[in-house]
Amino acid sequence: MSRRSEQLSEALHDYVVAHSTQPDEILRDLAKETASRFADEADMQIGPEQGTFMTLLARLIGAKDAVEVGTFTGYSAICVARGLAAGGRLLCCDVSEEWTSVARAYWQRAGLADKIELRLAPAAQTLRELPPATSFDFAFIDADKVGYVEYWDLIVPLIRPGGVILVDNTLSSGRVIDHGEQGDAVQGIRRFNGRALADDRVELVLLPIGDGLTMARKL
Repeated sequence: MSRRSEQLSEALHDYVVAHSTQPDEILRDLAKETASRFADEADMQIGPEQGTFMTLLARLIGAKDAVEVGTFTGYSAICVARGLAAGGRLLCCDVSEEWTSVARAYWQRAGLADKIELRLAPAAQTLRELPPATSFDFAFIDADKVGYVEYWDLIVPLIRPGGVILVDNTLSSGRVIDHGEQGDAVQGIRRFNGRALADDRVELVLLPIGDGLTMARKL
């Protein structure tokens, strides 16, 4: 369907997915269309086990207001929006009209179009322009890796105490521990991991889900 949790063998990953709540037809169709239309970027989409985890987590903390930085074709947005309490809203930040046009169609199909607001602009700009009283219960960061520290620093003050921030790709396909890897993306992840760990506003854990998923709770 989409990228598996890379730390698991293919067989063990299949077992994990098979013994978790399954993606419905809408998510399965979205994953297939993404793989077909955007083959070179399809691994940017989260895997089914991560999507299920995000829905459950949003429900568990009673999230009502959420923000997502990096939307792609909308799979993660559906998962988050489905976990929000009644009357909940999800703000999605992205810069691609092409990718998010697919997202919009599937949000409509999922009956979530009225729960999701998409802003097509650089995410840092969108976050800076939010009203001062803005508060979120839940955030998901999954965009350009060199921007992670900036997104983090903009989002943490907006999260209410007890709220949760999820940050994707924080293992960078294992490259975070390979000192021979010095590309911009992996260095961006290393900077972020260090910044988040040193941030006394949160407590966090780096989970081996997908390509590494950092979960932080605002203190």
